[in-house]
Amino acid sequence: MDFNNHSLICGPTGTGKTIYIKSILRKLDKSKFSPLEIGFSAQTTAGQVQNIIDAVLTRRKKGFYGPVPGKKMIIFVDDLNMPKKEEFGAQPPIELLRQMLDQGGWYDNVEKIKPFKQLEDIVFMSAMGPPGRNTITARFQRHLNFISFTELDEA
Repeated sequence: MDFNNHSLICGPTGTGKTIYIKSILRKLDKSKFSPLEIGFSAQTTAGQVQNIIDAVLTRRKKGFYGPVPGKKMIIFVDDLNMPKKEEFGAQPPIELLRQMLDQGGWYDNVEKIKPFKQLEDIVFMSAMGPPGRNTITARFQRHLNFISFTELDEA
């Protein structure tokens, strides 16, 4: 399986989206891939997401971070569309991920002087229910390859 493209699996609850992705992540060669699973909720903040991802990255050279050299990190976000929208309709955790995909990183929120952290060798995968009350922005969607699961029937 080629892990060079970011993806989003979308479908109704109970269609096995999360189980499917987790089964793929479990079968990966751990010498080449480093999976990271994050579950979003309505209370998830951008700071929490950044801290979770930053905690597993290693410094490669000044300003560049990623998994251990020689590996690719696969970040899997479950329930991508869950974060609560703020007053103007943005979802800060998703905007942080969009910045990661648009600019290749984000600004360090720990240092006093906020240097830009360039992220390398990261592939983004996600799953979410069908767009309903919470949709994700087109500016973020443009980075993702969509896979759609259909609702299962009793047969």
